[in-house]
Amino acid sequence: MMHQALALARRASQVGEVPVGAVVAWRDRIIGKGYNQTLALNDPTAHAEMIAITAASQQLGSRYLNECTLYVTLEPCLMCAGACYWAMLSRVVYAAPDEKNGFSKLGIPPHCCFHPKTCVQHGLLAAEASALLKDFFKKLRTR
Repeated sequence: MMHQALALARRASQVGEVPVGAVVAWRDRIIGKGYNQTLALNDPTAHAEMIAITAASQQLGSRYLNECTLYVTLEPCLMCAGACYWAMLSRVVYAAPDEKNGFSKLGIPPHCCFHPKTCVQHGLLAAEASALLKDFFKKLRTR
């Protein structure tokens, strides 16, 4: 699943968006996916996680995703952590940490940002996700 999220992050990078991708899985099947589209949609809330959660909710016909896992290439920001909370995701797996904008920047434990029943894991394919982000911002600075 994280490989699929990385593919979406690469797509974001190709269109000039910050390379973050996300998928929501239910019973080992992808039911929602997204990549950052804040520039394309002129919408500061169009993060990969938000788009994937919306698609998954529409697919299931429910605002609750309590049997689903979100896989995302970058640590969710506070806004996205809040969306995960309200969707009641059973699990959130993120690849790379986000020291500037990630929820952990606040210094509070995950159970304070996510729903108490949400299991939060990190580090899956972190090197690949980090390299993609570093390469994107390096290219952006040299333009």
